[in-house]
Amino acid sequence: MKENLQHTIKAFIKKGEKYYVAECLEIPVVTQGKTIDETAKNLKEVVELHLEGEDLEQLGFAPGPTLLITMEMEPVAHVA
Repeated sequence: MKENLQHTIKAFIKKGEKYYVAECLEIPVVTQGKTIDETAKNLKEVVELHLEGEDLEQLGFAPGPTLLITMEMEPVAHVA
């Protein structure tokens, strides 16, 4: 087994004009959803489909990588 294989696939979710948009950093995967939960569920499904049948080690991933999601949110205005 190769050393330095990644154990996580990093992605981020941000608010678009109408939907939340999720994009992976290491693999070419982008999806969207009406809610954050729907977007995260869609992201998990599309990542699984993208990796199906692929040699994870050749892609630089350890077996069974987890999905690490970062969210980009606008700050909430403080009301005095």
